Amino acid sequence: SIWWTYGIGLKGREPSWQPGEPTTIVRSSDLLDDAEIMLTPMQPSGDAVADAAAASTALQSEGWMLLQESDPRRGQAVASADEIIQKEAEEFALGEYVSVAVYDKGGDRWPKINDSLDFVAFFHEPHYSIVEVAPIVPQRVEPGRAPARPVIDETQSHRYVYMLRDLGSKRQPAIFITIGSLIIFLLLCRLLHVRDLRLRENLTADSGSRSSAKS
Repeated sequence: SIWWTYGIGLKGREPSWQPGEPTTIVRSSDLLDDAEIMLTPMQPSGDAVADAAAASTALQSEGWMLLQESDPRRGQAVASADEIIQKEAEEFALGEYVSVAVYDKGGDRWPKINDSLDFVAFFHEPHYSIVEVAPIVPQRVEPGRAPARPVIDETQSHRYVYMLRDLGSKRQPAIFITIGSLIIFLLLCRLLHVRDLRLRENLTADSGSRSSAKS
């Protein structure tokens, strides 16, 4: 039960960001509504910077929260998006893009007594994240010199990596061990109780037979 309470000992899967459905990488802001991420239809203007700004405003108006750069949730989402972009989708390689914004939505837990007492909040709303990435202008790297500051390629559309939070199963092994151990303990207690009852009955019957024999 201590493992279950504190999340230590034998652990299951840690929480992580997983590719969203039906589309994980949206390659233009005007496709966000087609990917069922946003309700507001976006009309491309031909200006990638203006389209990205309009998409940011529309996302926030529909309940998506723009995370600050100091928010630890931002770093976790960006790291997961990098994994999807570079390894799973092979959309870009390392150094070919920058993450410019992270949006967060959902993930509320319930029921809650108040914000500080949430130990009974076993149910969760789906938790989504969008990482907005922008391609950068290819730059020449000269030996012995520090890399140049990344410059966003304003001729290319921003990409949007759509992800769903997997809460994992960190405490699941501890829960199974606790419940299984409790069941075994109760069964053993029951067996001992039955044994004591039978022993008592046998002793009573034996003493009765001895009394009859003496008389």
